[in-house]
Amino acid sequence: MSAEMIVFWILAIGAVLGALAVVLPPFGRNPLHGALALVVSFIFMAGVYVQLSAFFVAVIQVLVYAGAVMTLFVFVIMLLNLTPEELAQPKYSWYKVLSVFSALAIGFIVASGLTHVLVHFHAASIPATFGNAASVGGVLVKKWLFVFEFSSILLLSAIVGAVLIARKRRS
Repeated sequence: MSAEMIVFWILAIGAVLGALAVVLPPFGRNPLHGALALVVSFIFMAGVYVQLSAFFVAVIQVLVYAGAVMTLFVFVIMLLNLTPEELAQPKYSWYKVLSVFSALAIGFIVASGLTHVLVHFHAASIPATFGNAASVGGVLVKKWLFVFEFSSILLLSAIVGAVLIARKRRS
């Protein structure tokens, strides 16, 4: 196993564990702890982007997602001001257990596919413009503009909803 493969698996396992800590107890019971676990997952994903030579995407991942979006999430979580009674013990049911096993099975399938791709991956096949600001901006504006703008509207509506919920609780 090469050094690149070892680094990939460390980054991949860190990203998956960070993502699992968002929803699984004990971190998943507290929204602020879940948000911080998501930051950890974002940082590991930025490491994967660096390994793929997409340095611009890695920097944007850290600045936008781990920085700005997570600041917004933490602001909304603090605005909700959840009490310990509202963060009661988790309730387990058969569909939650089934969903965990389904997610693990899908994760295993994806990981085995990624391992196969990375074993046969050649860095020489990456174009020189891969991951730079011009190519990412061009794709965002030409192909994904609607999705990009829709996500900003979705974030705005989440902020407005959190403010309305917080306002109802105070009165």
